[in-house]
Amino acid sequence: MIVRQAGDDGSRSYRIPALAVTPRGTLIAAFDIRWNGTGDLPANIDVGVRRSTDLGDSWGPMIVALDYDQSVPESRGNGVGDPAILVDERSGHVFIAALWSQGNRGWHGSGPGMEPAETGQLVIARSTDDGLTWEAPRSITPQIKDPAWRLLFNGPGAGLQLVDGTLVFPAQFKNAENQPASCFIYSQDAGETWRISPPAIPETPLTSEAQLAQLSDGSLLITMRNETRGPQRAWARWQWADDLSQGRWVDVRLDVTDPICMAGLLRHPSGVLLLSNNNSQRRERMTLRASQDEGRTWSEGRLLDPRPSAYSCLANLPNGEIGILYECGERDSVETLTFARFPLEWVTGQ
Repeated sequence: MIVRQAGDDGSRSYRIPALAVTPRGTLIAAFDIRWNGTGDLPANIDVGVRRSTDLGDSWGPMIVALDYDQSVPESRGNGVGDPAILVDERSGHVFIAALWSQGNRGWHGSGPGMEPAETGQLVIARSTDDGLTWEAPRSITPQIKDPAWRLLFNGPGAGLQLVDGTLVFPAQFKNAENQPASCFIYSQDAGETWRISPPAIPETPLTSEAQLAQLSDGSLLITMRNETRGPQRAWARWQWADDLSQGRWVDVRLDVTDPICMAGLLRHPSGVLLLSNNNSQRRERMTLRASQDEGRTWSEGRLLDPRPSAYSCLANLPNGEIGILYECGERDSVETLTFARFPLEWVTGQ
């Protein structure tokens, strides 16, 4: 089912899918509303959401969840985008993390410092009513950014809640030398304060957009976009025991064909891990893979969509199926956000 496409509600483009399910069983899809065109920040971009209460068969009207005033002088649209979404199962609260660019403070224009006029801001908005309304976003940049870094923001897609209740978003930063690296941020007080992990890979390969899953032993598996132009995704595992802040990255490796793109990662309640990405050196052929050994090996995959495709996000649905929201289109265009759902057996063949 098409959830968003160019022209809907007057926007010229939609990109960057994020998907989550609330304790009430509501599906919440979040995405960039790229009002004036297809380009990234800086631009007039807001974060929108649509809700579904019937497992994705139908979707409610678009809600603008994060929005900054585009009329601010020299703000270059004052955009906010690249959303990641996370549900606190204990409170039912829903969080969206995103990058706010006041002026040229996106991936290429952001610089060192802490203020919006200097560097892009990692902001978080919260909904306490199942995604219907959203509090004004607040910047957590002062809590977790190194002032020397050129940029810090979330990895788009989905966050997760650990077994102990900790809230976790994948994240990425560009250091003082402008080199990107993947990491994660986490909150142990229901989203009030946040801390940051060390980079998964401090040097090479360079990494950026990431997704996370918690494994059976409690460790965190991270899959990362490989910015060193290698043909495979980067992987690592955050190993920790009693204190999440005292862990270390282990099992760093390259695996799974990828065209330098964001991908989806999810742990099914059965324990099977699922990966959604483009099984190609181009952004095409959206494929679902399964791992039944905690991410050490992956299946060859099941083709979902042969057309051009790019970013994707996975979620466990209340009926036991898996939902995916992904970018796809025709003739190298990926500006349509499409939702599909499938049983686990469709991927594993079992």
